[in-house]
Amino acid sequence: MKNIIAYLRRLQANNNREWFSAHKDEFLKSQARFHQLVEEVIKEIAAYDPDVVGLTAKDCTYRIYRDVRFSADKSPYKCHFGAFIAKGGKKAGNAGYYFHISTGGGDCYPYCHMLAAGDYCYEPEVMKILREDICYGEGDFDRIVKQADADFKLDTEGALKRNPKGFPADAPYSEYLRLKFYCLTAMPDDSFWEGKDLAKRIANKFASTKPFLDYINRAIDFARE
Repeated sequence: MKNIIAYLRRLQANNNREWFSAHKDEFLKSQARFHQLVEEVIKEIAAYDPDVVGLTAKDCTYRIYRDVRFSADKSPYKCHFGAFIAKGGKKAGNAGYYFHISTGGGDCYPYCHMLAAGDYCYEPEVMKILREDICYGEGDFDRIVKQADADFKLDTEGALKRNPKGFPADAPYSEYLRLKFYCLTAMPDDSFWEGKDLAKRIANKFASTKPFLDYINRAIDFARE
């Protein structure tokens, strides 16, 4: 993955159409190698999560082009390659396994490398169900979060200062009720992407998050009924 990271760093430093076009072959090689990795990770995850069986890299990966319509940053290209491996693919609306290789230049999205389990956008009815399950579930969610690999942490960005409507101030597990989404994230450094058996190592990290995803997807399925 060293070549991919090196390419993304050069793209970050030259994020314009002229440079991108002049180095299109390098982009295509990096993209193809990343898609190969995604296929390998899908195969490894399928060994413990049958919901991802049959998915392809195309079902799970994203275009390099940024949507700049409502952004102050008009840089035309993303500086990471990402994949969201979930039942039905990236557009199906299910929680899943996400990873991306980036420039490694920082500790925040999108410049950090990332592994994540869950999602960042849930329907209001799903959030209602999840919060009720967490509040009245006698600690089930807390135990599931804590059994994930130690590198994973719940993303608390934008958390509410008070419990949401319908939950008393002293409700159990209020720290979870105040979250605006449910996603476990880890930010490995460059060294994680080096060496042998990368796909297996990624899948092994994600294996500890499967109970978390099962919990989330149960609420999503219930909301669809």
